[in-house]
Amino acid sequence: MNGFPDTVLLSRLQFAVTIMFHMLWPVVTIGLSLFLVALEALWIRTGDRNYYIHARFWGRLFVLFTALGVVTGIPMEFQFGTNWSVFSVAGGDFFGNVLGFEGAMAFMLEATFLGIMLFGWDRVPKKVHLFATCMVALGASLSAFWILVANSWMQVPAGGHFDNGRFVVTSYREAMFNIDMPWSVTHMWFACLEITAFMVGAVSAWYIYNKKHTAFFLISFKLALLAALVTAPLQVFIGDGLGRSIAEIQPVKLAAMESHWKTNPPGAGAPFLIVAWPDTAARENLWEVSIPGLLSVLTTHTLTGEVKGLRDFPPEDYPPIAVNFYAFRVMVALGTAFVFLMLWTIWKWKRGGLSVDAAPGEKWLLLSWMLAWPASLAAMETGWIVREVGRQPWIIYGVLRTGDAASPIPAGAVTASLAAFIAVYLMLLVVFFVVGRYLIVKGPGLEAEKGGMAETQADSLRQGAA
Repeated sequence: MNGFPDTVLLSRLQFAVTIMFHMLWPVVTIGLSLFLVALEALWIRTGDRNYYIHARFWGRLFVLFTALGVVTGIPMEFQFGTNWSVFSVAGGDFFGNVLGFEGAMAFMLEATFLGIMLFGWDRVPKKVHLFATCMVALGASLSAFWILVANSWMQVPAGGHFDNGRFVVTSYREAMFNIDMPWSVTHMWFACLEITAFMVGAVSAWYIYNKKHTAFFLISFKLALLAALVTAPLQVFIGDGLGRSIAEIQPVKLAAMESHWKTNPPGAGAPFLIVAWPDTAARENLWEVSIPGLLSVLTTHTLTGEVKGLRDFPPEDYPPIAVNFYAFRVMVALGTAFVFLMLWTIWKWKRGGLSVDAAPGEKWLLLSWMLAWPASLAAMETGWIVREVGRQPWIIYGVLRTGDAASPIPAGAVTASLAAFIAVYLMLLVVFFVVGRYLIVKGPGLEAEKGGMAETQADSLRQGAA
């Protein structure tokens, strides 16, 4: 330890607060930018002006999420120098470069075309505007890619070696494309799409529930449903692959996620625990409810596959057991619930429940969609808790411990900055709700469209929503 345990704890808490708040916004901008691309493409292809109105409406919310993402993201990188200087020195030759790639290749690309996307309506040709929107979407996705590359390297520090406390890169390809990266990037990117689908669906459901512009928002609701119908089941498959990867590269993390203490003997499957009460001191669960053999099936896809238990590892290498165990189960439970929500909604659609006349009466379904957006954010946050807390006690897995990576600064200084961050972020949250409520209550402006919504346009909306 570096002699600053309070500083380490407070710095970890500060980083957790800032990153968990920051992540609420860019995950939506990534998915919403792609949704805007789809809307513009449909407008250009079909000539249906309703898609144009949709793009303008959702574009306003995109600006709100983008602004909050930028404002809350800037302090993140400064913390590596202020609070984690030892880590910055140790991994800066790769980690710092990758964050530089994110700024130069992704953020600048997005910023370059954002002005055209926001202010180019009716000023540039339609296809030029679509190209600008595509570049914004590409920049947003590239940003997620580079950030996950950096984080995956922290999980699997490949592509070089450590010399006198600093990582020397010998192969950027191996460092970037380590065994964790493909699964992690894919899992997070699809999470962005899924969260955005639930955000669009939740806002659309609110309008339908309140019988405001029902035909118009049934279009976006059904588009969101189709997107979630693809991403929700895919996330289950991708999550399975990521879990099997964790079992290979970080078996102690998997054991903590499952509160699995004893390696199952040959010929016997490892049980999957539904609930349990882990006791780290006794190195066992005080009580548990389990399904025999299921953990072996999930982890190895065999009935009796070996799953390493926590007792095979030194206690000083244990991550927090209870936090990982229950965070993982919250994420899995919510992900499973999303799949059932998709099946329920499709069933209602087939039975005519999503027609213009019937949809406002589906109160429980619409309320479930309104809850699905914050639930999807909770699933993302708990997933990141498992990923980051499960890596402890390492900041660079197997090489540099978190307790040795913090800057030797007074705990009081970190306490003050943490309090300031919390105050500012609470203010930003209020701004989000105030501005977001204003944009949603204001609506898409259908009444002002060409001096009022024409009868033919109303018919078009009804047909499109059917």
